[in-house]
Amino acid sequence: MPTIALRAPAKVNLTLSVGPPEPPGSPRPGWHPIASWIAPVDLCDEVHAETQAQDSPSILVVRHADDAPRPTRIDWPVERDLAFRALRALEAHAGRTLPTRLTLTKRIPIGAGLGGGSSDAASALMALNTLHGLSIPLDALTGIAQMLGSDVPFFIHADPHTLPQPALVSRFGEVIERLSPVHAEILLIIPGFSCATPEVYAAFDRLPPRSLREAEVRELAAAHTLDPERLFNDLTPAACVVRPELARLLAHASEASGFPAHMTGSGSAMFIITPPERAHALAAHLAEDPLLADCALVATHLSDRPG
Repeated sequence: MPTIALRAPAKVNLTLSVGPPEPPGSPRPGWHPIASWIAPVDLCDEVHAETQAQDSPSILVVRHADDAPRPTRIDWPVERDLAFRALRALEAHAGRTLPTRLTLTKRIPIGAGLGGGSSDAASALMALNTLHGLSIPLDALTGIAQMLGSDVPFFIHADPHTLPQPALVSRFGEVIERLSPVHAEILLIIPGFSCATPEVYAAFDRLPPRSLREAEVRELAAAHTLDPERLFNDLTPAACVVRPELARLLAHASEASGFPAHMTGSGSAMFIITPPERAHALAAHLAEDPLLADCALVATHLSDRPG
């Protein structure tokens, strides 16, 4: 049977500004506009798609990679999985069944703000589009991705065998402006707890309102150098309300490493941009810190490895 395998990368929000929710009566009441500089990370799930006989049902298999930094409990129904929902959405668009065996090999922890589920869904869309010869153009595939979740379109790109370029993502996740690759070493710090995105946004709405800082995000993304001191995430205070221990971990990771620690997405994962050739040494150093004992530490890269 024909098969295709793709990497599904994690992402970090280098900056994330969030505006107040849309008012009742608007086209998207309760939705929050965002402006975010997003970059892929060289920590990837794998999505393997194989055609099935035409009269066979589609199958989803989810397993952990042997080198997964923190295995996730996989206890959700198949029909709720974003990658399987991507298959169903593509079938609806094509107007026919697409019998497929989808295998997800997970490395990216769920509920960490790293976009693993969204990336899996995007890679599934791109793999299935090729596998079944659908020839759906990129803009239409991105439209299908948008129906699955606000982070999914970021991971749709022209060459699915490479990582997507960083992007400035705005509006409600549907406006994606690709930017030059960002090459830097990064240390991911992944706590043993997750942050539920709806709870974080609910806490955000209870805090004093913030205006959307899109101009500031654009300025940082347009700079020729990555300045870790200026990165920010407007959801951090809300996530720390939901998970007070996150505030302590962020402060301690910054103090213990000597570099700013930032949260990605709605948490709980944090990241530190390190100087060249320092990420692995810093991971080894922090692994000895008792206050970070419950955290998985992943030394990796933004975008593909240079060279």
